[in-house]
Amino acid sequence: MLTDIKQFSDKFLKQTTNKKIQIISHFDTDGITSAAILTKTLERLEKHFSTKIVKALNQEEIDQFPDDKIILILDLGSGSINQLAETNKEIFIIDHHEISNKTIPSNITIFNPHLITAENFCTAELSYLFSKSISENNKDLAYLSIIGMIGDIMEKNINPIRNQIIKDSNVIIKKGLLIYPSTRPLDKALEFSSRPFIPGVTGNLSGTYELLNETGIERLGKKYKALIDLNEREMKSLTTAVTLRLSSKEAQDHIGNLYLIKLFSKIEDAREISAMINACSRMDESQIALLFCLGNSVARKKAERVHIKYRQQIISGLKYIEQQKNLEGREYVIINAKDNVKDTIIGTLASILSFSSTYKEGTVIIAMAYNENQIKVSSRMAGRNHNSPRNLKQLMDSITKSLGQGDSGGHQYAAGCTISIDKEQEFIELIKKKLEFELVKV
Repeated sequence: MLTDIKQFSDKFLKQTTNKKIQIISHFDTDGITSAAILTKTLERLEKHFSTKIVKALNQEEIDQFPDDKIILILDLGSGSINQLAETNKEIFIIDHHEISNKTIPSNITIFNPHLITAENFCTAELSYLFSKSISENNKDLAYLSIIGMIGDIMEKNINPIRNQIIKDSNVIIKKGLLIYPSTRPLDKALEFSSRPFIPGVTGNLSGTYELLNETGIERLGKKYKALIDLNEREMKSLTTAVTLRLSSKEAQDHIGNLYLIKLFSKIEDAREISAMINACSRMDESQIALLFCLGNSVARKKAERVHIKYRQQIISGLKYIEQQKNLEGREYVIINAKDNVKDTIIGTLASILSFSSTYKEGTVIIAMAYNENQIKVSSRMAGRNHNSPRNLKQLMDSITKSLGQGDSGGHQYAAGCTISIDKEQEFIELIKKKLEFELVKV
């Protein structure tokens, strides 16, 4: 794979000589950190470029591609090969999403692990490998790929290449309970914890203090310790108290390695930084997230404020879903939040529910939210150890094809699409039919 990325970078450098470049990247944590890595890399090469962050690579975005620039697409594009081919523009893609069209048109150069190996990497890791293949001096950007890796929940699957990236990043690893922010007082971290959602604790200040009393962890002056400052006894006590409130599966998922990186001259939890970046994008502040990743201290302070608002919306969204009567079938649930939940956070809510004990392993979660005259749909497979033959990307692709409109993409166990609001009921009926049919067939 490293040979392939070297060939990709060599071609990119050759083709972009004395030419302008347009970076187009996805608005989630992986996309933002990828954009930051490439922004720094192209700056060091003294290239002329601009960066644009987008929610999705739909036809409207493709139609806006500039004619005088080479296009570099990050964390997007694998599901849009045919549309990109029609532009006749020179396009480079670094992406890790599933790719259905294995025949790559002549105007497109793509680096995607699915074309090479069964191992999966986030786009930030691929962007870092691209950057490092250009110059070893870019090793100082490795920490951004760690944030992207955390954002795409790939940190538990360590392979040789990922292990080398971790070494390059000089990250500090500490085993413990995976609750962020691990650098903030425990009472606040627990009260606002959404992953995991701790029954009786998340969103409940008195429940938070009750849990801390159980652990015997006391305040230091007026504040509680942060998670990363706990000693071994305190960490064990806290882990026990939290896991007793979770299912055994959830408890297992939320114990692991804390990745601590140096940022703005202090130690930060990569999970918290990832969440802050994601929060900015979900709250329509992706430029703040990008500037934050590029080391802007003013953007850092703004990101913290946005993150607080975002977490409040997540908790409100979870409570709203819990109070609604959702459409449940055999091994699937359809959550139609309409305009009661922001379209940019409906996917996050679906992910949180997929990792919780609310639905049994293998349940397909379909979550919907309005965005003006469109509906954002996010689908997730409940649980972690998937054995289901269902493929949510194929499901979303088939639905948009049946509707004759919409954009879709994603992975086997996490995918989404966007449809027009007038197709709402037709979409729901199609989803029900397809999921019921697949269950019978299985």
